[in-house]
Amino acid sequence: MLRDFIAIDFETANQEPSSVCSIGIVMVRDGQVVDTFYSLIQPEPNYYNYWCQRVHGISQDDTEDAPVFSKVWQQLEERIVEVYFSNQENDDIRYQIATLPFVAHNARFDEGCLKAVFKVYQMDYPDYRFYDTLTASRRQFGKSLPNHQLHTVAAACGYDLQNHHHALADAEACAAIALYLL
Repeated sequence: MLRDFIAIDFETANQEPSSVCSIGIVMVRDGQVVDTFYSLIQPEPNYYNYWCQRVHGISQDDTEDAPVFSKVWQQLEERIVEVYFSNQENDDIRYQIATLPFVAHNARFDEGCLKAVFKVYQMDYPDYRFYDTLTASRRQFGKSLPNHQLHTVAAACGYDLQNHHHALADAEACAAIALYLL
């Protein structure tokens, strides 16, 4: 059972996966939400497609003064990376860095966005592990649901998703689904 993870959701400004304009993060430890994070992001490339904007309601005016992805990720790294220390022989201290796994609904999209913005900002991608609640939903519920969209699956798991397509609200719903299904 997955009890420690980070639920993540991105909204994009256009069809380019690197054009993230907002991010929502929910950190779960021992099955409990212990931290949340939300930020608008200045997208790259910095233009908004009508259809994307219509879905999430974020516009260029909203992100005009927002930080770029690399600055936002710097803030997040402190929260998602764990450092384990161990005392070796002769008081030589060793450490190991570990990252909680990510969970997303349609993880292919969110992982693709994450890899794309890492590439745009020439950041080394640490090969994060992703679990997909969409796949888990299809496996668990099969054809008993009319579809496997986030709001439908959230409801089936007993979670009332408000403000759908807000990155933090979607990440919170994803966390609830993950705790129910994974």
